[in-house]
Amino acid sequence: MKQNKLRTLYEKDMTKKILASLLSILIGLVVGSVIIAAVGFSNPELGASSVWDGIRIVFAGLFSTGRTAAGVLTWGFNSTNFGNMLFRAMPLIMTGLSVAVAFKTGLFNIGAPGQYLMGTLVSLCIALGIPSSSVAPWLIWILAFLGGVAAGALWGAIPGALKAFLNINEVLASIMTNWLAANLVTWMFDISNFKNLVENTKSGYIYKTTYNHVATAKLGLDKLFPNSQVNAGILVAILFAIGMYILMNKTTLGYELKACGMNRHSARYAGIRDKRNIVLSMAIAGGLAGGGAALYYLSGNTEFFWSTYQTLPAEGFNGIPVALLAVNNPIAVIFTAIFMSVLDIAGLQLTNLTAYNEYITDVIIAAIVYLSAFSLVIRMPVSYTHLTLPTIA
Repeated sequence: MKQNKLRTLYEKDMTKKILASLLSILIGLVVGSVIIAAVGFSNPELGASSVWDGIRIVFAGLFSTGRTAAGVLTWGFNSTNFGNMLFRAMPLIMTGLSVAVAFKTGLFNIGAPGQYLMGTLVSLCIALGIPSSSVAPWLIWILAFLGGVAAGALWGAIPGALKAFLNINEVLASIMTNWLAANLVTWMFDISNFKNLVENTKSGYIYKTTYNHVATAKLGLDKLFPNSQVNAGILVAILFAIGMYILMNKTTLGYELKACGMNRHSARYAGIRDKRNIVLSMAIAGGLAGGGAALYYLSGNTEFFWSTYQTLPAEGFNGIPVALLAVNNPIAVIFTAIFMSVLDIAGLQLTNLTAYNEYITDVIIAAIVYLSAFSLVIRMPVSYTHLTLPTIA
């Protein structure tokens, strides 16, 4: 009886998806450990103790508190690491939702980096452009956040419209809008007055929003995680994840969006406006990516790096593995984004506390993404026990 229950549980599609993601994560961590071992044992100056320290950091870097005077790693609750982890997870939740929502509707939103940049541009221009002496800072924050969401939504709707009305592949259109956004943002900040010229060494940066007394509220999180960058933006991101889950699974609009993703032509035959829903899906995805940028830069912790040729932000691309590991479930995106930010913190700990480089965690993420692409093999095993041979009369 117990075996039958376990078998029934395993045969559920969601169980297979969760196991596939967990197995991908485990193999990725093992790959990182193997790389550390290969580097450590091949270098006579490192040795077994260095390898052991590196592997422990990969698996539990979030709990590392430094080294003693004798050079021994110490462990425990590190409030700075935990708070910074939540801060880094905040934009990943939003970009992960962006990719996941598009996936749910049959679209691949590789344009999240461009949407993220447009959200950055508009949110910072509003936050720094409206004088806080005339308008309350909290109202400026709301306007800047909504402006970032709207900018991302508008930028996301462009490849959506090209897909809906001209049948242009959304991947190609999104790649083009990414680089259009990169150059547009560079040009707009180049002609703006928001460049940090006060410090000569920081002329390539845009002012933090605290320059205008606009910053995301802490809501007591700074007391829970002192000496960290965490703020209430993580709570906003979690609320967005819950909202997207409700939208996609409990509303008529969500049903229509998923129906168009499954089969656009069948949805149209059933009376669903497929073109509108394709554009709307990409607009929602873009709005989420733009909102992630707004939350990140409105925190007041981080300056935006302006350069003559702007690169695409990693947060936009990192939303893809977050969505893949979460199997496009908005609630699961919260946890996969946190896991990715845990790896990010572990990478910093590798650099600061060991002889290894933080890029090892990039290899781990790459391995996880690669394995996630093959998760269908794990979720769809052939069960020969259910096969029956035909009888011959």
